[in-house]
Amino acid sequence: METSGSGDGGGGGVVEEKRKGKHKGKHDKPKPWDDDPNIDHWKIEKFDPSWNEGGLLEVSSFSTLFPQYREKYLQEVWPNVKRGLSEYGISGELNLVEGSMTVSTTRKTRDPYIIVKARDLIKLLSRSVPAPQAMKILNDEMQCDVIKIGNLTRNKERFVKRRQRLIGPNSSTLKAIEILTGCYVLIQGNTVAAMGSFKGLKQVRRIVEDCIQNVQHPIYHIKTLLMKRELAKNPALANENWERFLPNFKKKNVKQKKAKAKEKKPYTPFPPPQQPSKIDLQLESGEYFLSDKKKLAKTWQEKQEKQAEKAAENKRKRDAAFVPPKEAPKDTSESNKSQDNNHELIALAKSLKKKAREFSKHSDSKNINPEAYIAESGEQPAKKKSKKNRS
Repeated sequence: METSGSGDGGGGGVVEEKRKGKHKGKHDKPKPWDDDPNIDHWKIEKFDPSWNEGGLLEVSSFSTLFPQYREKYLQEVWPNVKRGLSEYGISGELNLVEGSMTVSTTRKTRDPYIIVKARDLIKLLSRSVPAPQAMKILNDEMQCDVIKIGNLTRNKERFVKRRQRLIGPNSSTLKAIEILTGCYVLIQGNTVAAMGSFKGLKQVRRIVEDCIQNVQHPIYHIKTLLMKRELAKNPALANENWERFLPNFKKKNVKQKKAKAKEKKPYTPFPPPQQPSKIDLQLESGEYFLSDKKKLAKTWQEKQEKQAEKAAENKRKRDAAFVPPKEAPKDTSESNKSQDNNHELIALAKSLKKKAREFSKHSDSKNINPEAYIAESGEQPAKKKSKKNRS
């Protein structure tokens, strides 16, 4: 019993190993070229017509509408577009009545994917991409993406402002995006048309959507792409994570002014009273019963009064230019200071005069001759003449 038990267990392990080795699909088996380092699995090889000599069994066609302002341009360049499509065995038709472009396969078509490329071509032409640039989409290594941005924001003013932010001053932001992503980018109306590699288109779509949705400014994406380009030049960092080198931009929410909340009026089930009409107002004022002549006279009088008021106001404005400005009142503190200074000067002048007088008196007392005041012994003092003698 024990040996049989161990035998059953060993057989089960072999079965499990066999089950692990099996694949789900019939053809899902390891191929010899899967692990070959000399083969580039991401390389897109140019189509060779010898791969499909029999052509296509069914006719495939695509059509798209174009705006009216593109009609004249498409009419001019359509012969060149048709000539370029005929090289790949695709026929093109421009319908000016319906405003549409149609491309379809023919018996000469060999590449089955070229019809999808032709569909992208007419889509780009309808979105204002120049014809020489749009014709490059027929190359195998070129891809395109039309990003719809019209429905990402509801407010029209915000949409226009953010779309202009994507373009930048003098288209500098747009040129930087084109250089760093390696894509051709055209902003037209509510769409953004981009042409380039898959990697570049993915970067362009992220930048455009983040800008229109106000998630991140395009300049921050440009800075990140510049750092990635510098990091890619260093072979030592090829297999490392670059997150530690990249900047982490945090969004700063600017506080906006809160709108004043309107006071809610108390709810009443009754509707508001009806406003009086023009005829009701005329009936109240009595104007309704006036004759046409009196009505004209009244309107003319009102007009004259308004004109007189306007003329008086204009005259007042004209006269205001000739009114001299009022002089600013002098500062009381400064006037007080000047008065104090004047008083000090007057007091100083008085003191100087007093000292000068005292000095002059002192000098006169020193120069007095006592002999002049002593009368001589022999001489009598002269008598004064009386008033009687004078008379």
